[in-house]
Amino acid sequence: MESASAAVPAGAEPGGKGLKANAIGYLTNLVISIASVAPAYSLAATLGFIVAIDGMGVHAPAVMIVSFVPMLLIASAYNYMNRADPDCGTSFTWVTRAMGPRSGWITGWAIVVADVVVMATLAYIAGKYTFLLFNWDSAAHSLLAVSIVAAIWIGVMTWICYVGIELSAATQRILLSIEIITLALFAVVALVKVYTGGAPDASMHIGLDWFSPFGLPGGSSALIDGVLLGVFIYWGWDSGVCVNEESEDSANGPGKAAVLSTILLVLIYVVVAASAQAFAGTEGLTHHKNDVLATLGGPVLGSPLDKLLIITVLTSASASTQTTILPTARTTLSMARFGSIPSAFGKISPKHLTPSVSTLVMGGVSLVWTLFIINVSQNVLGDSITGLGFQIAFYYGLTGFACAIYYRRELFRSARNFFMAGVVPFVGGAMLTYIFVKAFIDNAPVDSAYSGGVFGLGAADAIGVGLLLVGVVLMVFANIVYPRFFRRKRETAPPNFLEQGRGPAVDTVTPE
Repeated sequence: MESASAAVPAGAEPGGKGLKANAIGYLTNLVISIASVAPAYSLAATLGFIVAIDGMGVHAPAVMIVSFVPMLLIASAYNYMNRADPDCGTSFTWVTRAMGPRSGWITGWAIVVADVVVMATLAYIAGKYTFLLFNWDSAAHSLLAVSIVAAIWIGVMTWICYVGIELSAATQRILLSIEIITLALFAVVALVKVYTGGAPDASMHIGLDWFSPFGLPGGSSALIDGVLLGVFIYWGWDSGVCVNEESEDSANGPGKAAVLSTILLVLIYVVVAASAQAFAGTEGLTHHKNDVLATLGGPVLGSPLDKLLIITVLTSASASTQTTILPTARTTLSMARFGSIPSAFGKISPKHLTPSVSTLVMGGVSLVWTLFIINVSQNVLGDSITGLGFQIAFYYGLTGFACAIYYRRELFRSARNFFMAGVVPFVGGAMLTYIFVKAFIDNAPVDSAYSGGVFGLGAADAIGVGLLLVGVVLMVFANIVYPRFFRRKRETAPPNFLEQGRGPAVDTVTPE
């Protein structure tokens, strides 16, 4: 039986790809994790729809808390898997090692597809809000004008990612700082006006029941529908782990940053959601569900400070555009170095020490997809965003299962091992599997989608699951072209790895 080290081509091991080592620290890992989620954009695009769910009542903050649970559990899986194998391919690499090359390959495909799909809406929002910032409403509602600016944003962010991780990190720190400060200002001013009589008549004082998932008028169905939306707004924190090979303390820092990022995100979401609901009331948020932050900017902050919220959503979307290119390029870099896709994707810029071909191809594909989907149909764009939830639940869930499988021989050595490396990741994977199935059932009717149906399924199901099935077809082809990769054996953690607390385990793994 071949050993794991013999099965991995030269340069596929962590730190062997030519990326710039020790270029960023723990704080930057944390910044990239949070910025990738685009909290301001996510709240602007999602909060109103959560509040509008039939039977939700005042419990939107509770949905934010419940949705956080599977994200925290999967972040723990990322932490444990990164300790064993700090490879920039993250979920692709880890699922390959623990569950086999076919599961790993389709995981890598799901990451790439999800990132490309979401680029359209991020770039679209960045383009639209660029015009709204200057009160150019006619351009903001022109598909041609928005498409041109969206293309420019993609080009700029692709260039930043290509030039180097330090520039990318510096850009993220600036954009995220603007975002967090503005959201904090919005929340504080909104609550001050609520409790001093300066809010609209529909305003409400915050109640403890807002944060409880047990008192929803619509019961468990309303809660589950809300969580299906809530999971999307947390997606993206894993980008901070994808730059692990360029990070200081690569085996520990990025994984810990992933866990902390989910905790900080739930605090941001709960505070802003509660303050917005207290100020505008549930009917106000429902009425303006397409963009609650921009709508509330004037009443809460007044002119000209209301422009800060426009800037915040703009910087949030543009920052996430950049941090979507980063992990995708590193996933395909790792896949190429493992010999599962064309080797050209594994090339590194000798000047900038970044994934050259992977970054440029990601930017190019994203540009084509964005221009296509924006100009074809806004309804299809909406359904594609709903559909990418399937890819999110799929690869996050598999990562949770992979962690429990990889460490299975270590689980009974201590209670901590059993719970943290086994139960926690597995439960996270199981929760996301349930969400995947429930989302598929709920979105199956043709009339559930904005753009109708395809092959008798709602468009969101057809796009989300259909793209995964395309990956299965491509994987069959890859199996023929790259047989060596698909002959890899599954691996487990080396004996006593967690107790010894040493560095990466990839050189000492136990093949099955």
